[in-house]
Amino acid sequence: MADKQISLPAKLINGGVAGLIGVTCVFPIDLAKTRLQNQQNGSRLYTSMSDCLIKTIRSEGYFGMYRGAAVNLTLVTPEKAIKLAANDFFRFHLSKDGQKLTLLREMLAGCGAGTCQVIVTTPMEMLKIQLQDAGRIVLNIKMYVCVCAAAQRKLMPQAVTPEGPVELKSPTAMQLTRQLLKEKGIAGLYKGLGATLLRDVPFSIIYFPLFANLNNLGKRGVDGPAPFYVSFISGCMAGSTAAIAVNPVDVIKTRLQSLTRGSQEDTYSGVTDCIRKILRKEGPAAFLKGAYCRALVIAPLFGIAQVVYFLGVGELILSYLPKRNN
Repeated sequence: MADKQISLPAKLINGGVAGLIGVTCVFPIDLAKTRLQNQQNGSRLYTSMSDCLIKTIRSEGYFGMYRGAAVNLTLVTPEKAIKLAANDFFRFHLSKDGQKLTLLREMLAGCGAGTCQVIVTTPMEMLKIQLQDAGRIVLNIKMYVCVCAAAQRKLMPQAVTPEGPVELKSPTAMQLTRQLLKEKGIAGLYKGLGATLLRDVPFSIIYFPLFANLNNLGKRGVDGPAPFYVSFISGCMAGSTAAIAVNPVDVIKTRLQSLTRGSQEDTYSGVTDCIRKILRKEGPAAFLKGAYCRALVIAPLFGIAQVVYFLGVGELILSYLPKRNN
């Protein structure tokens, strides 16, 4: 993050604008990541990111790739605003007389930012994952029905089997929210909170110090700011590095937050149970499912965020708003 002082409203606007632009650009890749992470060995529908996106378009249409985007676009503004503003807040209070932060203090600031953001991140991810994975579940059920029907025709050629497509409707975000609140209260929206903390806190501990140090390498002179392209590249590199580092926890979080599963897929009672079952049935490589998708999502997302901060979009928007007279 740039060292220039930015007002809190401007920080919130910067985080919101960066989140909206980034999510719009990379959401289809994020959908592919969720579906790749959730599929288990007994019900593999997709072989790669491109295969997932092609099958999604064929079965759900172009806008099927943006299933769950409304939730993200609604909540990404407070989520990114809290994350970026909290990091600046902790960096400011951990610095001594404007001196450069030590690596440990940079990591503490990132830890604080990651802890604060889960207030919004957990319910956002909870709803988003259900909507993103709904198409995979529907396709899984349709394939299972077709296999059963084919087996029945083979065993009993004279048997009459239902023809026509299997119609299964996916719930909306509001329906999911009402259902979770009715059945489990506010805790229903915060399922997987522990796994979310295990992912987001280490992510921020890695990302923010790494970005700050990479960005400092491109500064013009001792006190001069880094060019915007240096901020963008630094954001991309730090984001992708942190994303891959915490991908195993992201797989666990995605599995724990999924409420609906395929006919032959495991359920999990907690983080430890999830780790144990994945290791036993799918092997260690399963923890890297969707890693390259996640890197492709996070890299531009945080690169764009740093450029928005660099360009001062928040300050620019505020300058056009009418000022209140005292």
